[in-house]
Amino acid sequence: MNGKQDKKIGIPVFRAPEGMRAYALSQRAAKQAIGLVPTMGALHEGHLSLIRRSAAENGRTVVSIFVNPIQFDDPRDFARYPQQLESDAAAAGKAGADAVYAPSPAVMYPEGFSTFVDMAGISETLCGSVREAHFRGVCTVVTKLFHAALPDRAYFGQKDAQQLAVVRKMAKELDFPVEVKGCETVREPDGLAMSSRNARLADKERIAARCLYRALCEAETLSRAGERDAARLREAMQAVIGAEPPARIEYIEIVDPVTFESLETAFPGALAALAVYIGDVRLIDNLTL
Repeated sequence: MNGKQDKKIGIPVFRAPEGMRAYALSQRAAKQAIGLVPTMGALHEGHLSLIRRSAAENGRTVVSIFVNPIQFDDPRDFARYPQQLESDAAAAGKAGADAVYAPSPAVMYPEGFSTFVDMAGISETLCGSVREAHFRGVCTVVTKLFHAALPDRAYFGQKDAQQLAVVRKMAKELDFPVEVKGCETVREPDGLAMSSRNARLADKERIAARCLYRALCEAETLSRAGERDAARLREAMQAVIGAEPPARIEYIEIVDPVTFESLETAFPGALAALAVYIGDVRLIDNLTL
């Protein structure tokens, strides 16, 4: 699969930046706006909702499928991440994608690769405070995806709110002509945010994982009732998570949605954010208060 249409998939799959860029330039020449949906594969309904939105707003939609090794702080986590290119590409096509960009790590980071895109400030809190070089990996790979796919718009889920904010800031400050669009978190019927990692949860862990959304909803309920003390909101969330034995808190915070700095007073629009291990599976979620 190197830009040729696969009958089982129905859309071209590009494995190198040169082929992806040539396709993007041909679409631009035809006056087609390009939407990009960056993913690490293992596509679920959350990803598909991004693809459908991009297809509705652009003439062409490109889905990138690349498990980015330099944004993982734990090699074991990277090794366990599901990779299923053929079925993912087929699902992307059915959801409205026109092409898939699926480079290998060797193509993205050839021997001797030593250039990275870094960011200070908002990349250093929450996930950035506990996952060394994570957002450097995100910024670097998104930069390379933007250069290959040449999108007019790029679509990211609100579940990864900090990532969305980091990419928006990077695009603005590095003058990328790309509109970065955030899309609502897609949830399971019981409230658990859809994630490729959910498939790794055992049955009892999957039940326990509902505590993340319950904790966020508890903070939202208290906020609606007038509670503004961020410490009390954190304590309420901790109590919900602590009631589930398989759960281990990495962080629970009330933060400014722009700077991602921890707050003492939770103003309306503040973000309740958490990262919790259920067994050995790390899950994140957030909710605007």
